[in-house]
Amino acid sequence: MRQLATSLAVTIAAGLLTGAGSVHLPTALEEAGWRHAEWHGLPPARFRPLPEGGVLVEGQGQGSFIWRPVQGPAQCLSWRWRVDHGPPPTDLTRRGGDDRALSLGIGFAGWPPQATLWQRSQHAVAQAAAGSHPLPRSVVLFVWGGTGREPRPFPSPYMAGLGKAWVLRPADAPRGRWFEERVDLAAAWRASFGGEPPPLQELVIGTDAEDTASRLEARVEAIRFGPCR
Repeated sequence: MRQLATSLAVTIAAGLLTGAGSVHLPTALEEAGWRHAEWHGLPPARFRPLPEGGVLVEGQGQGSFIWRPVQGPAQCLSWRWRVDHGPPPTDLTRRGGDDRALSLGIGFAGWPPQATLWQRSQHAVAQAAAGSHPLPRSVVLFVWGGTGREPRPFPSPYMAGLGKAWVLRPADAPRGRWFEERVDLAAAWRASFGGEPPPLQELVIGTDAEDTASRLEARVEAIRFGPCR
């Protein structure tokens, strides 16, 4: 039972954006506050800086993420993104085979209103494994990938109910074309968990192409937090 609980906690920790280890980043990204970490057991993708704070993601059958702290209330988040090469459509609601070209995750400092004692205890074990990096207590993910038939939102299969995902662009969205996005984080929180959103804690850019061994080339630019008008 202890081994099962520990294994589960490691899975939750990875899903809650802690990673199994840190990876070196180009200096420009580190100076902007980004840190690179691995998904458990996956070879890491490459993240490179672009002008005006953008990020280029590259790889071949790889997956990892970068994160940086953010603070403040849930406002509107806007960005633009583009995928030139990425995985084919996969079912993101199940564990295994759930590749995606890009995801933007927002980690929140507070629990979902219906968080159970079991979820909190698993989070505590995961936090112990994560060390000095404070794990968010809940996560909302915005994804480029999947079939487009996933519910909006749907529970991440890796976060024990503490993470909800929204597919904004399915995997078969046009390649080589920029798409502008703008999401109301407070509204997304309410639709995901109910209640009023807690403060923001982290911003994460992730990718995963390991199961399909797909080539990755994608970009994210012009990430902004601001009032919803």
